[in-house]
Amino acid sequence: MNISSPAIGIGYTDRTLDEAQVRDIAARSLCNLDLSGKKVLCIVPDATRTAPVGIMFRTIFDLIGRETKNLDVMIALGTHPAMSEEQINTRLELSTEERASKYAGVRYFNHAWDDPGALQSVGTLKADEIHELSGGLFSMDVDVQINRAVFDYDLLLIIGPVFPHEVVGFSGGNKYLFPGIGGPDILNFFHWLGAIVSNPKIIGCAYTPVRRVVDRAGSMVPLPKLAFCMVVNSSGLAGLYAGTPEESWAQAADLSDKLHIVYKERPFHTVLSRAPVMYDDLWTGGKCMYKLEPVVADGGELIIYAPHISEVSVTHGRIIEEIGYHTRDYFVKQWEQFKHHPWGILAHSSHVRGVGTFENGVEKPRVRVTLATQIPPEVCAKINMGYRDPATIRIEEFENREDEGVLYVPKAGEMLYRLQDPPAWAQG
Repeated sequence: MNISSPAIGIGYTDRTLDEAQVRDIAARSLCNLDLSGKKVLCIVPDATRTAPVGIMFRTIFDLIGRETKNLDVMIALGTHPAMSEEQINTRLELSTEERASKYAGVRYFNHAWDDPGALQSVGTLKADEIHELSGGLFSMDVDVQINRAVFDYDLLLIIGPVFPHEVVGFSGGNKYLFPGIGGPDILNFFHWLGAIVSNPKIIGCAYTPVRRVVDRAGSMVPLPKLAFCMVVNSSGLAGLYAGTPEESWAQAADLSDKLHIVYKERPFHTVLSRAPVMYDDLWTGGKCMYKLEPVVADGGELIIYAPHISEVSVTHGRIIEEIGYHTRDYFVKQWEQFKHHPWGILAHSSHVRGVGTFENGVEKPRVRVTLATQIPPEVCAKINMGYRDPATIRIEEFENREDEGVLYVPKAGEMLYRLQDPPAWAQG
């Protein structure tokens, strides 16, 4: 099956694509694939990513739904909770009536990262290759597992947006396979690799050690893969690129770099980072820290304002409450104590807590992170985070005060904020 090379697509910095352009790109990328009687699996993100996934799915269905034997959907959950049928309908922008009629033959699957029976190994990344891919930071064998259901299909269609990302640099492409529908070993490894490099030195950088690992793992999956990489702005779909996961992602990341990074002249001593409701726990709401850490002044405070969040993590809360939120060096310099915990959780912990030091048994985070959520003060103290009653937050007290060193971000988590002249700790 010959996937388009180079990628087909178009992107704008000052407008959005219309549905005719979306259909044209999809048609040109699919028309020569001879999908008659073939099985196709669409791999899409869950509700924690902003993108017109429904437009893409409906367009693809109209183009090939009658031709293929199966056109099914798998949710690339990573380690996020499973979605209900109703939630998947919402993700795909399908009404209950449409689901029961036109799309009745489409099967839905949630990825099950923690079910060994749902996974299949596609090989092992050996220590010498890991050493090369990681820039010498690690030398260890890593098993690469993926959801075994993919092997029932003739083509994988990856459909998802590209944004600056704290672990891999920019999301999208093969990241919808790993960690999207991958197993725990590769997931835990490259998340911790990203934490060792550190969020500020990775986020918004295209070709990172983690991206090299993710793309290498993607190359081990012996199935044709066509990726539709989307770039969104506040008005809609600003870019769409279709081709191999590597080529379509590269073009989308280039546009994301232009659209999704906000540069500031000076750091802020106070940042109010408001989480949208699509982040329903701190595991996902942590993005409100990742995307803003680079512009918080030394000794400053970042407040994650999310009055709708009541849980640390639906999936990983017990372990996070056990280890708490700490800087990378806190874990690295006490590695024997922490190395047996899942590395992906250690990575999340250090990303949310941010850059800091651990010397002579004393941890010194660079900034204070305060939770203004429904997570109670005693839990915040237990996990090493600050607490503020969200009812005491008055948005108007934070608005329009950038000249005073106060920044308010009304929808945090996707746009990356950087300093025009970043300090050494934030330079990739």
